[in-house]
Amino acid sequence: MERVEYRVIRSDRKTLGLEIGKGTEVLVRAPRRISEEQIEIFVRRHRAWIEKKLAQRRAFLAAHPEPSEAELAGWMERAKAIIPARAAYYAEIMGVTHTGIRYTRNRTRVGSCCRQNRLSFSCRLMGYPQEVLDYVVVHELAHITHKNHGADFWRAVETVLPDYQVRRAMLRG
Repeated sequence: MERVEYRVIRSDRKTLGLEIGKGTEVLVRAPRRISEEQIEIFVRRHRAWIEKKLAQRRAFLAAHPEPSEAELAGWMERAKAIIPARAAYYAEIMGVTHTGIRYTRNRTRVGSCCRQNRLSFSCRLMGYPQEVLDYVVVHELAHITHKNHGADFWRAVETVLPDYQVRRAMLRG
């Protein structure tokens, strides 16, 4: 059986944790005092999970290759043309008001809402179906009234998009 390559990040945490980092890097988050042997046993025990997640990530990366600079520029133009109308449409339905929209080229954080209720969206959303774009817009607008991901937040999202979980899964790949 081939050994799984991974990187260990030690901190003051009490438990071991696994995640797939950028690309297909396997990260093990570990307490400072745990031995390398215990970490290796933990990784071996979770090999099936790691392989499943790596396969999902590879499929996602294959379906969403890195765009060229020209594509990114085109996506930025499209984002600026499309997102304000979608935000206005859903803001009216939700009874909220944002203080502005900015656009980024972020790879992982495709949307955010700051304390001042200014929304940010990655132009990379233009590489996804309309359903995903609408989910991200509604998600960020819900943060205007709910600054966390508690039950009330998810109820607000679900009220507008009853199928939000399907849309969210499309975003996550």
